[in-house]
Amino acid sequence: MLGRLGRRFGLSPIPLYLLAGLAFGQGGLVSLRASEEFTAVGAQIGVVLLLVMLGLEYSADELVGNMRQSAPAGLIDMLLNALPGAAFALLLGWDWKAALALAGITWVSSSGVIAKVLGDLGRVGNRETPVILSVLVIEDLAMAFYLPVLTAVLAGLGLASGLSTLSVAVVTVVAVLVVAIRYGGEISRFMSVKDPEALLLSVLGLTLFIAGVAGELKVSEAVGAFLVGIAISGPVAHHATQMLTPLRDLFAAVFFVFFGLSTNPSDIPPVLLPALGLALLTMATKVLTGYLAARRANIALPGRIRAGLALMPRGEFSVVIAGLAVAYGVDSRLAPLATAYVLITVVTGPLLARLPDYAWFKELIRKRMAAQRAAQKPLPSPE
Repeated sequence: MLGRLGRRFGLSPIPLYLLAGLAFGQGGLVSLRASEEFTAVGAQIGVVLLLVMLGLEYSADELVGNMRQSAPAGLIDMLLNALPGAAFALLLGWDWKAALALAGITWVSSSGVIAKVLGDLGRVGNRETPVILSVLVIEDLAMAFYLPVLTAVLAGLGLASGLSTLSVAVVTVVAVLVVAIRYGGEISRFMSVKDPEALLLSVLGLTLFIAGVAGELKVSEAVGAFLVGIAISGPVAHHATQMLTPLRDLFAAVFFVFFGLSTNPSDIPPVLLPALGLALLTMATKVLTGYLAARRANIALPGRIRAGLALMPRGEFSVVIAGLAVAYGVDSRLAPLATAYVLITVVTGPLLARLPDYAWFKELIRKRMAAQRAAQKPLPSPE
């Protein structure tokens, strides 16, 4: 019902799932604890499926190509959006572990929400869309290195153990990318698309297995699943996406509900104003990120603004990072702050992304472009 309600009003259902979890968790309207263990396991599967589906959207060649072209935009993205989160945590008096976690929460945009917004607004074929996707790919790949570091820091591992964990993560990511580039076709041909049942079990089983191994190596289950998706390409990736989409939607909903269940609603009011301030700040920095990235690609002013506004929502990764921090006992205010922050950005982001489609906004941009052209015209000769 919540999913249908969100889509009817053109909103992502993610905030509704979070609200449902808040309503039925500890301190909510009604406490439902009977299915707590099932929900926890379902939430883990939801994270894995979210990330493998994201990986299926890209081939290894596309990923490496986008990395080369969009590396400067990715660096700008990190500086403009991760640093404000870290600084905000330190201003609140939190320790550096919480600052590292909040930096990740404010850094990464929601690929799922943004992809849906672009589709709903009919902008998939726009000139700025490849720029938006490149920024998202860089963020997703950066998470392959950030999450292991964050896990090691939160777990209280020493410098040697932390470096070891990071080394394992780097070696694993590079190895998977090399294998995917050189042998991705062979891996995909091994999984036949002619038998849907076998293909579903093969992809799902391989994903859960690699995610489990990655978790044991402290690399992060989410990153392991993402790399599996990258390694699968061609018709196999297409058919796997079609079959896994319903499972992803089911368990992703469970994941967001579970995060809401683990947050006490009474903890949100004290952090609501800080969350609002942080959301306003980092939504503005995301707009600047998209604007600068689109300008580097020689896209006109309307496209730059559309790119910036599209990047504002935070979602899956932000909740994953907050969930990790909560699991390792970081500051108790982080979970409600992250919940409020994600709710604000994921509700207002898609609404603000529609601004360039309004006539008054188009007229405003047209006047701005006319003023720029007038300013660039050479002055008439005094003769």
